[in-house]
Amino acid sequence: MSLHDLPAVHQECGDCPIRHRAVCARCESDELARLEQIKYYRSYQSGQTIIWSGDRMDFVASVVTGIATLTQTMEDGRRQMVGLLLPSDFVGRPGRNSAAYDVTATTDVVMCCFRKRPFEEMMSQTPHIAHRLLEMTLDELDAAREWMLLLGRKTAREKIASLVAIIARRDASLSLRRSKGEMVVDLPLTREEMADYLGLTLETVSRQISALKRDGVISLEGKRHVTIPDFDRLLEEAGDDTDGGLLI
Repeated sequence: MSLHDLPAVHQECGDCPIRHRAVCARCESDELARLEQIKYYRSYQSGQTIIWSGDRMDFVASVVTGIATLTQTMEDGRRQMVGLLLPSDFVGRPGRNSAAYDVTATTDVVMCCFRKRPFEEMMSQTPHIAHRLLEMTLDELDAAREWMLLLGRKTAREKIASLVAIIARRDASLSLRRSKGEMVVDLPLTREEMADYLGLTLETVSRQISALKRDGVISLEGKRHVTIPDFDRLLEEAGDDTDGGLLI
């Protein structure tokens, strides 16, 4: 997929599908015009490495479509998936010259990139951008704390239900829908990737997905197309209350 293949809706900031959640969500029209001058798009195929840990980054970016994973590699070669990048998530850190993690496209990914130095200059001059980036960073911190709870205390069944809930909530947010009642979502991860991310074995992931399906918590079409008949029940299975749950 090349930039020429991108739908026209991705070309203008005002019509961007992640506009209401992205780092530019608070920007006025004149600020968007300035961002237009320093932005460009990059597309990546599923499985392609977007950034290697330690690489010098000359850009920051928002994920427009697709899913990417954050992975850390230890000195002995062991790898651990430490995070997901979903549409509207921000990649890179202003003021930091190199990448802290490997970033890999799990599906085909399109990113809206900003040249790093001009973006940093805009941050210092545009409170809307700086404030929104702070909000997103704090949300990311809250999500990381919730993930510590998930990995450290939740059962295998709760882990699977929590991951499905996270993905369903983000999908609903991007579509400006409420996370209530019946929901339909496509899982972006293979079962092997889910096992890696959740600290489970492949067999356990498959067994727990089958159990959730058998109990009517979810229904499956193929391996990834999931229907959630009652989102509140899914939250109960995840160990979360219906007013809160995992932050994303």
